This record gives sequence, C-alpha cells and structure tokens, in this order.
Amino acid sequence: MAESLTSALSTLRGLLLDDASLVRAVGAGRRRGLEPPWRRVEARYVDLKTGRHLQVTAYDQAQAHTRNHRVGTEAERAVDELLRWPFANWHVDASTATLQVRVTKKGDALVHRRAPEDDLPPTHAHDRAKARLVGAAEPWLHAIGIADHEGRVKPSRQAKYRQIEEFVRLLAPAVDDALAAGRLRDPTPTEPLRIVDLGCGNAYLTFAAFRHLSGTGDLPVHLVGVDQNRHSRDRNTALALELGWDREMSFLAGSIADVSLDPPDVVLALHACDTATDEALARAVRWHAPLVFAAPCCHHDLQTQLRHASTPPPYGLLTRHGIVRERFADVLTDALRAALMRMFGYRVDVVQFVASEHTPRNAMIRAVRTGAEPAPAMADEYARLTTEWGVEPALARILAAETAQVLG
Repeated sequence: MAESLTSALSTLRGLLLDDASLVRAVGAGRRRGLEPPWRRVEARYVDLKTGRHLQVTAYDQAQAHTRNHRVGTEAERAVDELLRWPFANWHVDASTATLQVRVTKKGDALVHRRAPEDDLPPTHAHDRAKARLVGAAEPWLHAIGIADHEGRVKPSRQAKYRQIEEFVRLLAPAVDDALAAGRLRDPTPTEPLRIVDLGCGNAYLTFAAFRHLSGTGDLPVHLVGVDQNRHSRDRNTALALELGWDREMSFLAGSIADVSLDPPDVVLALHACDTATDEALARAVRWHAPLVFAAPCCHHDLQTQLRHASTPPPYGLLTRHGIVRERFADVLTDALRAALMRMFGYRVDVVQFVASEHTPRNAMIRAVRTGAEPAPAMADEYARLTTEWGVEPALARILAAETAQVLG
C-alpha cells in the first residue's frame, strides 16, 4: 500500500535497530534525480568479542566495504545515515515480518508487508556462508530440475545454479534503478511489467527472473518466453502451470524475428546462439525497450568473416592461429554489438555475470535506453573499425536502415 516516505522510513528505522529480530536489510536502486553514494548496502547484526554490532556492507562498482557499529548510539547514527541516502528500494527480512519498500517517481512509498520468509531466528555469527539471493530450497528450483526434493542443489547443476544466482544479482538492481529513474513505468496489477525472454530454451533464467522480481521484489510481472523449439514451449508451459504461475507466464514457439508481441519493458536474450542474440537485440531496438540483458553464446558469424577477410596490418598475429582468431572474433563481436547499441540510444555495459570456470560464455551486455543521440566520434570509430577489418556485424545487417541513419 502507498504511504508517506517519512512514515515508511520510520518503520524501516525501527526494524533496522531491532537487533533481536533483524535478519538482513538491503538497500538498492536510486530515486529519480538522486544518486546514493553506494550501489547497494546490506545490514545485519553480528556478535564480536566486544559485543553485538550492526554490520553495514556497502558495495561500489568494484568491491565491498564493511564497517561495524556497536549497538546503541553508534548503531543509531549508522542507521540514520543509511536512511538519508536516496535508495529507491529497501528489502528487510526479520524474524517478525518481511518488509518491502519502493519509492515511487513522485516520492511516495509503496510498502508491502508479509509473514517472514521462514521460522529461523536471525544468526549473529560473524563468519557465515555467502548470502544467497536464490535459496536452494525454493520449490521452483526443484520443479525445473536444479535441486532435489530435499532442497539440495544437484551436483550436476551447480554451475547452472551459480548462473541463476549471479543473473538475479545483476537483474534486480538494474530493474530497481530503471523504475526509480522513471525509465520504466510503475507497474500495476492491470498493467504489469512486461518482460520477454527471446530464445529462452529450457528457461532456467526465465523462471529465475520471474520468481525474483514478482516473488521477492513484489512487482506485478507478466513474462513471455519465446523459443523455436515446440518441445521447450510445451515443457515450460507445463512447469508454469505446475508452479501456479501460468497466469503470469506464457511461452510461445516461433522465431525471434517473426514472433508477434506487444512492446515489452525488459528484453532478455540469455545464451541465444550466434546471430539469434543479434535478432533479439534488433527486436529490442525496434521496440525501444527500456532495459535489455543479453548473454551472447557462440560467435560464428564474425569468425567466418575474419577467416575470409584480409587482416589489416599490423594485426596478422591476431588471425594467424585458429583458436586466437576465434577468441578475437568473440571479443570483436560483442564490442561491435555494444557500439551499435550505444549508437541506437542506449547506455551499455559489458560485464562478467558468472565466473569463467562455470561457463566460458560469461559476458553480459546490459543496455539501458536513454534516447541520447550518438556522438559523431562514436560513429566514425565504428565505421573505421568495420571497414579496416572488412566485417559487417549481424546486428548492423538486421538493422540496416537504422545503422545507415546513425552512420549518415
């Protein structure tokens, strides 16, 4: 329900200062027009040799910074400082309740209270296992085959579980930021956040996105998964029905280029093979999708072009050996995709979303639509690079008219 921000922050303050019941609190996202000093903060109580402390861990783009504040006046000051920072979202787990607060574009607070996630008391041990955003015991993980019936991740699915965890860790704050900045409209039960996953396959990450945003983030969400494989469509539809999510999730069999959909708010393309990633990015551009996540898979298209093109001097060493040429083609493909998305009006980051020992396909293209006009130097750099190497990215071929316009 909606209430004043002052009232919501007062409720948050009480929960954050209750060292007997607080399990964990997380602040993330930024309010419209404001910038908190940290990307994300987490707070919990720990018992040290000198007594109980409020432990606050603040995350920037590169690392975590942890400080401990003794219970009492010191912890109160730390909490008051946390609540002064303009985070758009707070999620608080306590033994008494779970509280979700989201600040709207107008500066009000949408507050959702529910029973606590479980009956376990908070632990104040200083050393603990890494906090998981996706608990292995969640029933949907068993339904999709990641965990067994006792809530333990199957040994053969450990890598996939880590992919799910790290994907959610990237997706959730990006959606929070886009909502707070007004790039995404405020969803309602009648007009939910529309998400499409193009080339969803077995939809492990599709189910993860839906569960985390709708179940943990309390957002009204409708998600559509698209894949050419009819077996995947039937399997995923049956799983959504089994989980009771069939009203909010649907799956279609068809090609990325031809499927008919209303323009979504968020486009996902997670390990779509080769130029299927480019087809998904092209649909996102033509939809003017506010938020795009693409995890590219194989990169055969530019590998083939480089094999038949003349290498510009003095870069012959980059293409002389097949394995080096393939790895260079991977990097060049994603660099050109990112450049094109920037020219089409997106702010783009290419980040690692899971460690390379779990999958070699571990890059994520994260794009936020700003509508900014491309700088002439950017278009010139792209044109020179593609001309000298004699390549044409698949994304530029699919969006030939749009590419010609920005290069013109």
